[in-house]
Amino acid sequence: MDLEAKKRELLDEGCCVVPGVLTAAESERIRERLWAAAKESERLGVPTRRIGLDPNEHNVRVFYLLERDAIFRELIQHPTAIEFVTTLLSSDFLISNFTANIALPGAESMELHSDQGIVVPEPWFHPWSINVIWCLNDVDEENGATRYLPGSHKLQRASELPPDARARMVPFKASAGSIVVMDGRLWHTSGANVSRDRERALLFGYYSRSFIRQQQNWNASLSPETIEALSPQLRAWLGLEARANVKLAQRLRIHPVATHTKLTS
Repeated sequence: MDLEAKKRELLDEGCCVVPGVLTAAESERIRERLWAAAKESERLGVPTRRIGLDPNEHNVRVFYLLERDAIFRELIQHPTAIEFVTTLLSSDFLISNFTANIALPGAESMELHSDQGIVVPEPWFHPWSINVIWCLNDVDEENGATRYLPGSHKLQRASELPPDARARMVPFKASAGSIVVMDGRLWHTSGANVSRDRERALLFGYYSRSFIRQQQNWNASLSPETIEALSPQLRAWLGLEARANVKLAQRLRIHPVATHTKLTS
């Protein structure tokens, strides 16, 4: 695999498919752990269906992946994923979120959107976020592959979308074990799973520049035991250290002021 060619494709086209990042056995093992994470979420009272993102109950959304299983903490910092993240965002990034969407037969398409448009108001002049999508099944148009508008990462405002944007969208096609790397500005939507019996399990690793507020508050969503077990590098990428606040202060030319609280008995 010529990763340099894939990086150029990401920059030019707004997305690329990188096959063979995981073996078939690894993909199946992670898929099994994902379903276990979905069941654990339900047991804990965290709904996985009909949460307002999808038209019907045939999508299974799984949140808090980094808390559910160490295997997801390994994936979010996979060297190949990080190589693409730094290509688009530089090394100044944070992990914003890590979630899953399992589209079962009958799943319908969600609203057209760009991921960067959700976290940053227009105009969008630069790539400030990126999505690394892990394919745990073979993904094609029949089982609900993500549909995207080619070249739309170059649009700066939502008003620039063509009236027939949905008609112009095309699906990704990727084998299990691939990653789909997508510029956060690229307009896209989930595809409809019109197959009879094929699921489409995808993991979404979302990264953004360090000055953008993360979608997930990791201090609140990770248990003390999980945080304690994290490597220094992963703690930094999750924004659990002072690094993110210091960088933001530097960008805004603010001098952080230490606040001392007097404790009284």
